[in-house]
Amino acid sequence: MANGDAWKESPRGERGFTLIELLIVIAIIGIIAGIAAAQLRTAPQRAREAVLKEDLFAIRDVIDQYFADKGKYPESLDALVEEGYLRRIPVDPITGSEETWQTVQAEATDEDTEGAGGIIDVKSGADGQALDGTSYSDW
Repeated sequence: MANGDAWKESPRGERGFTLIELLIVIAIIGIIAGIAAAQLRTAPQRAREAVLKEDLFAIRDVIDQYFADKGKYPESLDALVEEGYLRRIPVDPITGSEETWQTVQAEATDEDTEGAGGIIDVKSGADGQALDGTSYSDW
């Protein structure tokens, strides 16, 4: 029996995939590709939001360190750079500018007259909402 004879002896239905099997595989690949495309569409925005959260955390941490060292809050973000607490003011990844940071000033109290007047918090000046539905300015 030659190799060609074995091919001829097999029943016609066993030689390959049926049309239904091929359609099912193509449908599964299409579903997976659709899910991947949806995830890739929001990936750059999620990355910018992650950088914004990290920058806000770092600036707030530096403000706390400044207060712990000096007993008062910094007058500006530039003061943090001048005093060596930051190398530079980070760029807001949503707006693309370091000029859009919104600062929150400390309120004066009778007990803490030295701590008043400086920056107690910083927020993003970006308009719009994050992917989770919150406003960037609320972070």
